[in-house]
Amino acid sequence: MDKNRLEAFSDGVVAIIITIMVLEMKVPHAPDLTALKPLVPVFLTYVLSYIYVGIYWNNHHHLLKACRHINAGIMWANLNLLFWLSLFPFVTGWMGENHFMPLPSALYGTVLLAAAIAYYVLQNRIVAEQGPESKLAASIGRDVKGKVSPVCYAAGVAASFVSPLLAGFIYIMVALMWLIPDRRLARLAAE
Repeated sequence: MDKNRLEAFSDGVVAIIITIMVLEMKVPHAPDLTALKPLVPVFLTYVLSYIYVGIYWNNHHHLLKACRHINAGIMWANLNLLFWLSLFPFVTGWMGENHFMPLPSALYGTVLLAAAIAYYVLQNRIVAEQGPESKLAASIGRDVKGKVSPVCYAAGVAASFVSPLLAGFIYIMVALMWLIPDRRLARLAAE
């Protein structure tokens, strides 16, 4: 399979995910600002999830641009990532509608954790296809952010049952850490 086809399919799925997330925000029936107050948690979770989907889309783009060949293992790893990303609208809506209660916050973190692991698997499948001495393997390097993020998500899941606010803070901090894409991978993709 051509890597452009895989990237186009993935882009389409990501676009649908974002569309579903925004459609989950219900329009208030009252014409005043007080009608928006109950939507604040829903909006905040939407913004956080939108940022996460954008981070995955950006990094996925650079990863595939640096990839030379696609094989069945890479396609399945990509589908695994897309599966976990497709759950973002559900956990985003559930956490927002329930005002960051413990179980919805924990499930949100669990999906973030699963997506991070799925991205790591995809990245490793691509490196395995290109070889450990490839430019991609060198560009990824130690991948500190990729290794720290799952630990933070697991901490956020545990914190959800003690303080959902702390869990939310952890999820926000990880997103902020990823807002600056890995320049090494971006440079390799531009070559």
